[in-house]
Amino acid sequence: MGHDGVTLKPARFWIGEERWEHPVAVIDLDADETWPDQIQLPPCPVIGIGARDAPRANLVDTVIEVPASLDGVMAQIVANPRAAAVVVQLLRVLPALGLQEALTIESLAYATLQGSEEHRAWMKSNLAETGAAPGTVHLRRSDEVLEIVLDRPDADNAIDRSMRDAIYEAFQIALLDASIKQVVLRGEGKAFSLGADLAEFGTTTDPATAHSIRAMTLPAQMAVRIADRLEARVKGPCVGSALELTAFARRIVAGPHAWFQLPELAMGILPGAGGCVSLTRRIGRQRTALMILSGKRLSARMALDWGLVDEIMDDFA
Repeated sequence: MGHDGVTLKPARFWIGEERWEHPVAVIDLDADETWPDQIQLPPCPVIGIGARDAPRANLVDTVIEVPASLDGVMAQIVANPRAAAVVVQLLRVLPALGLQEALTIESLAYATLQGSEEHRAWMKSNLAETGAAPGTVHLRRSDEVLEIVLDRPDADNAIDRSMRDAIYEAFQIALLDASIKQVVLRGEGKAFSLGADLAEFGTTTDPATAHSIRAMTLPAQMAVRIADRLEARVKGPCVGSALELTAFARRIVAGPHAWFQLPELAMGILPGAGGCVSLTRRIGRQRTALMILSGKRLSARMALDWGLVDEIMDDFA
């Protein structure tokens, strides 16, 4: 899809205009145009090009900047237009909600996409059996510090169901034990985590049941309650649900070779482990949307510039 057919002027956002039928809308934020008083964004991604601090730039869903490109983002959206539309509609409402309410709405949006043709098509083409052994989560207590260590070396610490439940329980322990003053989350080995174990996708086929399970077992439900005591230490890749969980931490320390990515859109879904909530609180709605819609990796240095991480350290445990 070229840019011409989906590029519009601000007047097109007037609430009385005819419905926008394209899967994406592009607007030049640097153009000297008058915006209408009554605005209604179309139910699809509205992509800004130009300065992030331009007047009315805060109204669009995201603004193109490195490492993303307009062509790349548009290609991702066109490949999974329903998922992209749900992503931006969700991100538009999350900042006005409390954390617990936001997690509920995110899970419902995720459940919607679990039942979509886009996600089913991805599962049919991509899922395979895993040969990796089940993972382990180690808990180590030292005085007032509880260390939580992801350990699944054969799968770069991809989080399987047992690990997910163990993380939830570890966070719950910290919540109930006031003598724990700091919780440190890290991965064993060279990788922090590649996120959720893809081999377990689709094991619960009913979206409503899956939403119910998330409400009871999602580690983010506990992470929001101990966020002020939580520190994440990231080496290597931090992807998908691992990044979503990490972003709740009060402090994130990254190694120089760490990198961060949200690849869910290409799967026909959105970050459903709390990431739409945690990332918007850390880097804002628009940069969260850019990470999701582009699927691009952020280096440790760029993550620091964006405020996704708080410090880069060459050597840490």
